[in-house]
Amino acid sequence: MQENERSAAILRENAKWIPGGVVSLNRKSDPNICFVKGNGSHVEDIDGNSYIDYQAGFAASFLGHNDPDVNAAVLKTLQEQQVLMGAGPTLLEGEFAELFCASVPNAESVQITTTGSEATYHAIRIARAVTGRDHIIVMQGGYNGWHNDVACNVISQKADIGSYQSPGEYPFDSLSAGVPKNHSDLVHVINYNDLDSVRYVLQKYSVACILLEPILQNIGIVKPQPGYLEGLRKLADEQGFLLIFDEVKTGFRHALGGYQSICGVQPDLSTFGKAVANGYPLGVIAGKKKYMDYFVDPDKARRVMIAGTFNAFPLTTAAAIATLKKLSSPEHQVYKHVEHLGARLEQGYQEIFPKLGIPFFVARQGSAFCTYFMDHAPLNFHDILDNHDFELDIRYRKNLIKEGIFNFPAAIKQGSISFAHTEDDIDRTLEATARVIKTL
Repeated sequence: MQENERSAAILRENAKWIPGGVVSLNRKSDPNICFVKGNGSHVEDIDGNSYIDYQAGFAASFLGHNDPDVNAAVLKTLQEQQVLMGAGPTLLEGEFAELFCASVPNAESVQITTTGSEATYHAIRIARAVTGRDHIIVMQGGYNGWHNDVACNVISQKADIGSYQSPGEYPFDSLSAGVPKNHSDLVHVINYNDLDSVRYVLQKYSVACILLEPILQNIGIVKPQPGYLEGLRKLADEQGFLLIFDEVKTGFRHALGGYQSICGVQPDLSTFGKAVANGYPLGVIAGKKKYMDYFVDPDKARRVMIAGTFNAFPLTTAAAIATLKKLSSPEHQVYKHVEHLGARLEQGYQEIFPKLGIPFFVARQGSAFCTYFMDHAPLNFHDILDNHDFELDIRYRKNLIKEGIFNFPAAIKQGSISFAHTEDDIDRTLEATARVIKTL
């Protein structure tokens, strides 16, 4: 694999005009690589290096880069000269909403945003309007967007959050300056898979909602323990707060009906993004109609504002419609294909990683995977913090990049198989992994 000299030069040049040289700083990594082309499961960088891709825009391009059916739908809107007028509905938003609600049985009503962060922002607003309460609960290690309520406690250091607490909550470890202290006091951070800590917070504060990824995929693949999500649903019903699933990552990657259709737990509201439009910028807030109708409540004191110049932009809405149609197509069998590839990759890892001679655990949900260098399935972020070998993880990922296999070079980040991946891609990935294991 060649060096990334031109990528490094672009970062230096961009830094003259863009702070940090990258417009979304969570994309900045070591090595920094400027990718210029993607086709299916493969990408190419500006230095001419090719990679089998498992990053996919933080898991957004579920069908693969530049999926021909999605691209054709987008091109059609251009050829038809469809317009975003900023007055009245766009041509496609109703078609998308109907298709979405048919795909996600728990969705009775939807609104369209441009990003997942906007969707979680609106969901919290609805919860506060419905309940008349201000406090919210989020998960240590989860990522739910960039806004003040949730920009905290993502990949925290133990020095910032302290030792394991249960029952209890963690300090607000802000990702950003500029979050007012009296605002952060309304946000309570607890461990995933910990109902005792939910009860602890409920006893002390008037809680409007719990917002969580139903699988904690910001830190790899951390699955709910039996009874955990059901326990949250029961507590929400008993205590009168809203249960919100952030399915921006889990959503259409794991099932057409979202992960909620797999676990069998019905949230009050859900947020979606990424895979819903195969990487085009579109987010969704969906849920029970009685809550979604707060957007149009006749009482100004109860009405929740939603606005956005680019909401339901024709190109992105066309991409989303094409994506949902392909995901639901009996012809393509998308979920069967990616499950087959995911199982093939996991089986290969189970044969390769014992040769490393240290503990490991391969966590997988369908097409999403993560290898932990610890001897058990993680229960929460603190479990990973205490037991996972972060330094080895980063070395492993960087060496894979040299072999032409790209998974984001930061520890415990999820890998994502797309519909465009093939058995040959998986086998080549396993061969490269075997070579890397020898070097570690």
